[in-house]
Amino acid sequence: MNLHDWGASLDNITLKLGNQDFAFDCGFERGKVTAVVGPSGSGKSTLLNLVAGFEAPDMGRVLIDGQDMHGLDPSERPVSLIFQDNNLFAHLDIFTNVGLGVNPSLKLSQDEKTSVKTALARVGLAGFEKRLPSSMSGGERQRAALARALVRKRSLMLLDEPFAALDPGLRAGMAGLLKDLHGEMKNTILLVTHHPDDIRRLAQSVVFLSAGRILYKGSVDDFFAAKDVEEINTFLAV
Repeated sequence: MNLHDWGASLDNITLKLGNQDFAFDCGFERGKVTAVVGPSGSGKSTLLNLVAGFEAPDMGRVLIDGQDMHGLDPSERPVSLIFQDNNLFAHLDIFTNVGLGVNPSLKLSQDEKTSVKTALARVGLAGFEKRLPSSMSGGERQRAALARALVRKRSLMLLDEPFAALDPGLRAGMAGLLKDLHGEMKNTILLVTHHPDDIRRLAQSVVFLSAGRILYKGSVDDFFAAKDVEEINTFLAV
């Protein structure tokens, strides 16, 4: 594929943070889910931060849908983000938290208010509009974060360990919901995870990082078959 054909790509990126060097050169297929995996400290969150714009490369380019993101702040990029801690504002009700994804000023049109209610219903939170995050379970809060990402309607979604704090049952339920929504939206998703089950359930491809470098990029089946690669074997054995 040409660089402009990817949903997102890192074109000969180099970055130094403290004593660690990072070098990324890869593309992520448009409309697909790519699992970004590797041991702690391998560079997974740094890769997402480069795509989102929270880190700027020393050299190279970040492209999203073929467009160079140089000079664009995170808010200006066609990106939605969901983190492990869901980033909900504790003092705001769920409708307002989700509405921030539409317009940070919260001056919402009637159509935009309807889109917030629709997104909440889609993730199973109809009737939760006036609830505060503190009154909700971890799974419900992650559903609200997913609703906020839905109303943003961005072509690229970045998820950094979004299910890590959930028990196995909730984790499977959230993974199923994300898979269903991706089937409808056909957006490009980069999913950071430590769990092989998430890769099997959700991903079409895998990028494996080690010490700030891409050690493997390919299909899910080939990733699980790569027992001869010591780092991958160690990761899967944990």
